[in-house]
Amino acid sequence: MKRVVLFLVTNLAVMLVLGIVLSILMSVFGIDNRSLGGILMIAAVFGFGGSFISLFMSKWMAKKSTGAHVIEQPRNETEKWLVETVSSQAQKAGIKMPEVAIYDSPEMNAFATGPSKNNSLIAVSTGLLQNMSQGEAEAVLAHEVSHVSGGDMVTLTLIQGVVNTFVIFFAKVLAGIVDNFLSGDDEEESGYSWTYFILDMVFQIIFGILASVVVAYFSRKREFVADAGAAKLVGADKMRAALERLKSNHPSQLQGSMMAFGIASGKGLGDFFSSHPPLDERINALK
Repeated sequence: MKRVVLFLVTNLAVMLVLGIVLSILMSVFGIDNRSLGGILMIAAVFGFGGSFISLFMSKWMAKKSTGAHVIEQPRNETEKWLVETVSSQAQKAGIKMPEVAIYDSPEMNAFATGPSKNNSLIAVSTGLLQNMSQGEAEAVLAHEVSHVSGGDMVTLTLIQGVVNTFVIFFAKVLAGIVDNFLSGDDEEESGYSWTYFILDMVFQIIFGILASVVVAYFSRKREFVADAGAAKLVGADKMRAALERLKSNHPSQLQGSMMAFGIASGKGLGDFFSSHPPLDERINALK
């Protein structure tokens, strides 16, 4: 329930901010929101705006939604080892020290998030610390550090922004064409009809599903790159051992970008929609 409320409140706030920004831009540039230029501006503001606001809020959202405890001062040997390991790997990868956190979950997982290479968060689950050997956990941390050093958060945000923009733009254009056809090209002086809004919603759902395939494809590619980066930092054997261990894992409960940059994925509708490649493919790629 906490996650649901946080998601709804955050998205309402984002929609409000983007709505205000859009109205200002429309008035400044004198663009009609029913013209192709106006529709493109709407699509770009909401497509890229939503993605980048989510990126800049990602660390805060991750901490709130998972209840992650950021290690300010290590309280035990495990926390001390975590901080020292991430610090050493970050130096080798050429990035600033990320924040390190632990969150309570039975699954073996970890994720990286944050708006940039030098402003990031790496969090590990209690399940991972309890069920993985130190070498396997070290490889998982290296995988997350590789996500950060590769700039994957920004890359995926840009990809998401582009596909969101296309989804919104084409959905609105097609909704307008179909609505005009159904109404006999009689434009309503008061604005869009209810048919238009329903069609817009339906087309956005359809195109959104297709767009998720594109985003998932790039996410899977970045997983292979992060695995290879981890292999360079700690050795391929440790990374393969960590992936083998994940075969007995619980399905991930992480959501959105946290799942995309986690070491393990949840249950997907199929390979095309999965943010992670199958574990055996990742293991074979490291051999």
